[in-house]
Amino acid sequence: MIVAPPPHDAQKSGILSKFRLFSPILAGATLRERLIGCLGALIGICLTGLVSGFFMGQDPHLPLIVAPIGASAVLLFAVPASPLAQPWSIVGGNTISAFVGVTVSTLVRDPAIAIGLAVALAILVMSLTRSLHPPGGAAALTAVIGGTAVARAGFWFPIVPIGINSLILVLLGVVFHRLAGRQYPHRQAVAPVNTHRTADPPAAFRVGFSTEDIDAAVASFNETLDISRADLDVLLRKVELQALMRQRGDLTCADIMSRDVVTVTSDASAEEARRQLLEHDIRTLPVVDNEGHLLGTVGLRELAAMAHASPLPMSPAKTAKTGDPAIGLLPHLTDGAIHAVVVTDDNNRVVGIISQTDLLATLAKSLSHTGPTGLMGGHGQGI
Repeated sequence: MIVAPPPHDAQKSGILSKFRLFSPILAGATLRERLIGCLGALIGICLTGLVSGFFMGQDPHLPLIVAPIGASAVLLFAVPASPLAQPWSIVGGNTISAFVGVTVSTLVRDPAIAIGLAVALAILVMSLTRSLHPPGGAAALTAVIGGTAVARAGFWFPIVPIGINSLILVLLGVVFHRLAGRQYPHRQAVAPVNTHRTADPPAAFRVGFSTEDIDAAVASFNETLDISRADLDVLLRKVELQALMRQRGDLTCADIMSRDVVTVTSDASAEEARRQLLEHDIRTLPVVDNEGHLLGTVGLRELAAMAHASPLPMSPAKTAKTGDPAIGLLPHLTDGAIHAVVVTDDNNRVVGIISQTDLLATLAKSLSHTGPTGLMGGHGQGI
């Protein structure tokens, strides 16, 4: 029997559906992020006007700040990871477009043709210079219809105030995002490389989708997406990992880790470390202090590169906690550089280790629908 929802709930649902247009369409567009963007725009625009006024003086015929900078502030503070909001896009896009607008207004006397030609050429030039920035179209348009003040400034207008405004806004944006704990300028994801210096792609990229698949999928939209292909690649792989963790997240590091961990103290000799590695047939040896706190790891690669008189060489250790999902270690143990993850407690003491062998055995049993029983890690420390 189907029970109809109470009239009050149905009415509430109808009201919410009417306001669906106001739901954010951008991923990550939370209320907190938007409030941070509003604060950044408030500070950025006010300080840009004040600083511009200080350097350019109070010329009544020259605006301290131009309208396109407001649109630039929306991108800079609301979507700082967008390719359209990066420093070169803001400074280059606005300045270059203003030069295009001034040039068109000088050569084309018909305003109806000039306004369209200025914006169209601005898009073309920004595309060619990799500085595409939507407010650049407004900068080009302002250069054409800005009135006597802009006409009097001539080819100085793209520099003062357009270029000066854009540069000050970007510098303020960098400082603001650093203080807010954000990364700006956005660092695009770096394509992974094979650490063994062969032509093969990294192990994790030999199955599943490829960059060609991403290009084909993007092309099927028949439109431009506001995200780089490298960032899209990273996002999709994180989605894959998140789905796998949701499906197999019941297995924790405590379920599969080796608990009888072979370690070496930092004051041990290279010969002692090498003996331990070869005797136990392992590739990663955690280095601890006298109280068992993890300091790093050492392997045959580090020992082979060291001078005989040098102290024991260490590499930074990749760590996890006992309650962490074991599947979450996949990106680290398949990058070709790390052979084992050290499991530590809240005091940074070594309580276990998970090698590539341990994780591989876990995945094999997981794929055969075997539960966590009996999945305690074997003797695959760093193998």
